[in-house]
Amino acid sequence: MPHTLLSVNVSLAREVVISGRKVMTAIGKLPVAQPVAVKPLGLAGDEQADLTVHGGLSKAVYAYPSEHYPFWQTVRAQAKVALWDEALPPGSLGENLTLAGLIESQVWIGDVLRFPHCELAVSEPRFPCFKFNAAMGFNQATKLMAANGWCGFYLAVRVAGTLQAGEPFELIPGPREVGIQELFRSRLNAAHKR
Repeated sequence: MPHTLLSVNVSLAREVVISGRKVMTAIGKLPVAQPVAVKPLGLAGDEQADLTVHGGLSKAVYAYPSEHYPFWQTVRAQAKVALWDEALPPGSLGENLTLAGLIESQVWIGDVLRFPHCELAVSEPRFPCFKFNAAMGFNQATKLMAANGWCGFYLAVRVAGTLQAGEPFELIPGPREVGIQELFRSRLNAAHKR
């Protein structure tokens, strides 16, 4: 299957109330139709609310496979958060890039996604927090993401440029020593043993 960038999504951080407390978040990103500038610290017009866990040079851009969206839509309907036919728009899982044709089991640390006008290197998996539960609308969302290993992955900017929805991209293999899902599960297991 060809690799395609389905959507480029951005959001500014904003204050929301989660479980009775005010927090800053930029998880609900919205699609952008025009080309978006890609800089070393991320996409133009995008922010991260908590720089201790998001953002920086190694986590400048977050990518998520579109292949998992039907699952999240179904689970949200079963949890009575949404209607069966109510589609989640791209960016709902907090991703900057909604990808088609590339899932976590096919991605390794150091792989490069080569787009027509920029290059991004896979740096690490995403680890969900309580804000993900709030965005999905039910408290088991982070556990389901962990159980399935459907975490998406962070990208560092190797070659700055632009991205636009609909662009194809090529996966350039890196050293292929540590896979995204392998690292995700390893860190989760280490966290549970603490």
